[in-house]
Amino acid sequence: MAAKTWRDLYPAPATVPPTAPPLAPTPAPMPAPVSAPLLPPPSEELTSVMELNSLIGLTEELDSDRSAPPEPTVVLTPRTGAGPRPRREPGRADTRRGLLGARHRPLVHRDVSGGWLRPAVFGAMDGLVTNASLIAGVGGGGAANHTIVLTGLAGLIAGAFSMATGEYISVCSQNELTEAEVQVEQLQHWRNPEGEERELAEAYVKRGVAPDLAEAVAQQISVDPKEAVKVHIREELGIDPDDLPSPWTAAGASFASFTVGALLPLLPYLFGAPAAFVMALVLAAVASFAGGASVAQLTGRPPLRGGLRQFGLGALATGMTFLTGLLVGAHVS
Repeated sequence: MAAKTWRDLYPAPATVPPTAPPLAPTPAPMPAPVSAPLLPPPSEELTSVMELNSLIGLTEELDSDRSAPPEPTVVLTPRTGAGPRPRREPGRADTRRGLLGARHRPLVHRDVSGGWLRPAVFGAMDGLVTNASLIAGVGGGGAANHTIVLTGLAGLIAGAFSMATGEYISVCSQNELTEAEVQVEQLQHWRNPEGEERELAEAYVKRGVAPDLAEAVAQQISVDPKEAVKVHIREELGIDPDDLPSPWTAAGASFASFTVGALLPLLPYLFGAPAAFVMALVLAAVASFAGGASVAQLTGRPPLRGGLRQFGLGALATGMTFLTGLLVGAHVS
């Protein structure tokens, strides 16, 4: 048996392999993005439908914009203390409000065929312009105040009766002519009722009524001859035989309004005011403007325009007569 050496008794320690440094943790792999399925490109038919829908939507939007009234634009301005208030731009509502007037008149039709408005306005303006012109002409010729007053009063009385007589005769003549036309229409219905019925149906067709409906309406109206005559008079002559003006109303309105209009320029002379000639012309000018503005307000027109129109026409007539009196008074003794 072989003898053991000290290496056998004391073996060398086992060598431990060097350990590697710890590795950093490996991040978890990110999941792959899931892409949405690609849609096929729209076909030509689908594109046409989409364009058509867009066009319809645009058209409806434009129509709604046209039909809806525009809202008034409000412009806000910053206010500091007592600064300006917000200013609102005028819109369509302001235009309608201006047509109806600032006082919100009731929407009820006024009497436009009673025969009083035209002679009243005509008489007032005629009396004012006539006597103002007479005073200007006689005063421009150098006449005394007594002569001017006499001339003005004579013009007032003569003009008032002349206007009233003219209005009464004219309205009576117009009513008599209307009654004569009613008799002619009655005779035509008695001689040819079928032809008058066809004529009435044709009149309704021209107004846009369907032919069948127009014939039915004309047949129904023709059942009552008196009503048929009235309808024919309205359609053919534009006159309502049941709403004729009164000659007495026209004459009275003309007489009263002419008297008031002609009396205004005479007031400075009647009261013995100093510088009566100048005051008479100034009073006539103010009354002329006020009368024109009042009539314009009554008829729904701008008062300023109506007043200036009446003032301009009255000033033209007064100026012409003043120049005539001035020329004649300088050459005729």
